[in-house]
Amino acid sequence: MSAATTRSRTARTPAPDRLCAEAVDLARAAAEEAAAPGVVGEHVGLVSEGDRVVTHFFECGEPGYRGWRWAVTVARASRAKNVTLDETVLLPGSDALLAPEWLPWSERLRPGDMGPGDLLPTEADDLRLEPGYTGEDEPPPNSAVSEVSQEMADLVDAEDAELTTRPATTSRGSIAAVAEELGMRRARVLSRYGLHTAADRWDEGFGAKTPMAQAAPASCVTCAFLVPLAGSLKGAFGVCANEFGPADGHVVSLSYGCGGHSEAAVMPKPPKPAPHALDTMQVDEYPLRPARDSGSVPAEPDAPTEDLGHS
Repeated sequence: MSAATTRSRTARTPAPDRLCAEAVDLARAAAEEAAAPGVVGEHVGLVSEGDRVVTHFFECGEPGYRGWRWAVTVARASRAKNVTLDETVLLPGSDALLAPEWLPWSERLRPGDMGPGDLLPTEADDLRLEPGYTGEDEPPPNSAVSEVSQEMADLVDAEDAELTTRPATTSRGSIAAVAEELGMRRARVLSRYGLHTAADRWDEGFGAKTPMAQAAPASCVTCAFLVPLAGSLKGAFGVCANEFGPADGHVVSLSYGCGGHSEAAVMPKPPKPAPHALDTMQVDEYPLRPARDSGSVPAEPDAPTEDLGHS
């Protein structure tokens, strides 16, 4: 069993060929020819790639390639004594400095990256969008609107036959025409997923959990500077129109708030605490000498003492 195990390991990882392992100078010359002068370092090891095939590794001194190694593979034919060069490549080691994984531009783009003149194409299957209107564009063939629309279209074609180019027109009774009159002719609109992601993003920036809203005297739902939104988000968001507020021109949650609330000045102020019974803040004045009328000293100086005749 021991011999079988030894033969199995030998078949998987053959011992390095002696002549190929000794061809260090040939491998170094090949690495120096491929690299810039002076960037090929010391020989750090070799690996047997197969029968009479050995790869030599040299340190790389190129700035910015820490941990990389020049790998030069040499080989020789069976029963031949001359070692030949196979390939020379620069490979990263176990502790090599590698560039981060490449990401497409759509995943690297962040808010604020776009500048004047930049275009941001939207994918056809963007989850944030959905068709603005669905169904057939034309009314049923047997409807009265369809007959009138066809007659008008034929008349327009006859009158403008001499024009080579003209803007595309929309039939009077089509769904697109009705949507255009209502101001809703858009090829795509926000999907439910797009609405939810936008709402989460706005609430994170200007929502009830922000420090500004926690310290506000009231929420934006009662502020006169709030411009309500239209559509499905009107019950949760609006636009701040206070030029001195921190969210001026931004979409804010109705539960957001700041110190610039329109009614902050007329809101009832908190009651003041009652004054202390003992005033400990006033300074008491004490004269250096007592007053004349205080009774502690005579008003007039003592008269001269009489001679009592004592010796």
